[in-house]
Amino acid sequence: MRVLSFSALLAAWACGGFLFAQGLGPNEREVKATPSKAGKSDVMTLDFRFKDPRILKVNIPGRGTRIVWYMWYQVINRNEQPFKNFLPIFELVTHEQPAVYQDETPQLPSVLAEISRIEDPAGYLNIKDPVEMNKEPIPVSKSPEEAFPRAITGVAIWDVSPANLKGRDPNKTDLSESTQFSIFVRGLSKGFVMVDPPAPGLPPLTREKTLQLKFRRTGDRYSTDSRDMVFVSPAEWTYRASSRTLISPDPKQKIGIEK
Repeated sequence: MRVLSFSALLAAWACGGFLFAQGLGPNEREVKATPSKAGKSDVMTLDFRFKDPRILKVNIPGRGTRIVWYMWYQVINRNEQPFKNFLPIFELVTHEQPAVYQDETPQLPSVLAEISRIEDPAGYLNIKDPVEMNKEPIPVSKSPEEAFPRAITGVAIWDVSPANLKGRDPNKTDLSESTQFSIFVRGLSKGFVMVDPPAPGLPPLTREKTLQLKFRRTGDRYSTDSRDMVFVSPAEWTYRASSRTLISPDPKQKIGIEK
């Protein structure tokens, strides 16, 4: 096992806000990149670490006291080149009555600051929102045998308070009532497929390589106990059109050639 001196650890932490860690921390899970369709290995894909969604009661300026769900995550680039233009897109999809809820992190800087105080009180991780993630390429990490990974940390946030739905989509139910849901993560891969158009005369449909994480919630709608959030294994890489209420692509759909 490799041992670093205390001074070396401080230097590592100070280097660009990266977290250098050999193994997974408490309650962390890691999803490795997998080959893309047709076995193409040259399509860049990031490894993804995450913690099960957590529940937080917080005051949001202009909204008041709210209940939010958030998911802490890290990305690791084990490709041969820096991963450019990384813009993570998180969509929470309810299973009981399918509906899509977008990550609100860029609109909730005060909530991000509160989460950072909880998850990273020393400020070593430099937790980012999607816009900040996109500013610089994700640096290359060497193999675990050569060096610790250079993990970049972010968070996705959803305001689940019932009042948050007023004036928005009337077809969406109260998210706090959901007991089964998936979180789809786009942007982790450059892979995509072209499929046949849904109807004659329409253009072909593009499906992006997307990570699907499934969860269930065991507590009632008023519970703020994060232990109610339970990951349902396995994590799955799938090909999914953006902003769709479908839980997964139709397996009978003809798959085109990956670019």
